[in-house]
Amino acid sequence: MKNSKYKNQLKELCSRWLSGLRLSIFLLASTATFAQQTISLEKAIELAKSNNIDLKIADKEIEKQTVLKKAAFQPDPLQFQYQGGQFNSADYDHNVSVQQFFPLGNITKANRQLQEELAKLAEKRKALSFYEIEKAVTLAYYQYLYGVSIQKLNSELNEIYTKFLKNAELRFKTGESGNIEVISAKAKVKEIETQKAQLEYDLAIYQKQLQFFIQTDENVVPDQNTALQYAFVENQENTKAEILMTDFYQQQISVYQKEAGTFKALRTPKVGLGYFAQTINTESLFQGFTAGLQIPLFGGVNTTKAKAAEISISQSQLALDKNKMMLNLQREELKNNFEKQQKNLAYFQNEGSLYANQIIETAQKSYANGDMSYWSYISFLNQAIDIKKQFAEATHSYNQSVIELQFPTIKNN
Repeated sequence: MKNSKYKNQLKELCSRWLSGLRLSIFLLASTATFAQQTISLEKAIELAKSNNIDLKIADKEIEKQTVLKKAAFQPDPLQFQYQGGQFNSADYDHNVSVQQFFPLGNITKANRQLQEELAKLAEKRKALSFYEIEKAVTLAYYQYLYGVSIQKLNSELNEIYTKFLKNAELRFKTGESGNIEVISAKAKVKEIETQKAQLEYDLAIYQKQLQFFIQTDENVVPDQNTALQYAFVENQENTKAEILMTDFYQQQISVYQKEAGTFKALRTPKVGLGYFAQTINTESLFQGFTAGLQIPLFGGVNTTKAKAAEISISQSQLALDKNKMMLNLQREELKNNFEKQQKNLAYFQNEGSLYANQIIETAQKSYANGDMSYWSYISFLNQAIDIKKQFAEATHSYNQSVIELQFPTIKNN
């Protein structure tokens, strides 16, 4: 009696413990799901734009160049001089003087214009950085979606082979087939389960890649309702890459032009004004004003620097021409690859996927009805599965080719 009572208490305790464990698992799963923030591609790019440290550094560079506009007016340091001694008579006299030289001509205007162009160049660099980040986020986003598609395919295969295992076990029990079918099916199910764990690791890696480019502490994941195939409309006019690249080099040319103008302006004289106060025969206070002119007799240095800036203008123009040519060649190569991947994907969309589903459906019915041998069934099933895998890979390759076509690499050096 006591034994029976003890057993009942133990059962109740185990039941409560299991219920608590299930609740804990449910809460942990719910927390993990809640911790993930699902975002669209547009939101991911927006977050990257506001969070990415490289873009923040670019903002600081723009801010720095803007602040430096205030340094356009550059007078010489104030000169202060004291003289004491017997410079007038045998008496010990004192002389105090201050003098300040100011730039003449257009040097202040030239400095201001140069600084304005440098601020604009910093903005162009930021635009190039954002372009590269937008490309990286897009690639990482669709890499994750590809991982999800492979994961779904794995689940589908698990379902197919689980049904196959049940049929194989039933046929073995009725004596219609040998144990080899059951063993083979169990091995395949185990293989798929192992792949599932590996795919989860892959998906975690893809998620961290996306999070790295967005640079956020939040556990963001792409919206799985997003179509796996990347939507793309090819522009017939100038691409965004060409516009950004041309703007950058043209702005670089503007900087060198203003730099040359600044060096030329440095060849102009400077005017100076001063004040002095002194004693004569120890009697004070005698005072007066001075005026002076600084003439750069040896102005060849600034002339040389101006010529060097003009050479830099030619270099930038040549670099722009070269990179335009490289961009056009790159675009042709990417376009050819895009068309190749597009045709490959079209086959799987229009025919391959349909064939795979028909093969699986027909093979399952035939095998379940006993109209197909085990080896034929496995052969057809593997063929259909291979088609589905190729379909997922074709979509992924298409996405990569189309994103590369939309965001060709920009050379800016």
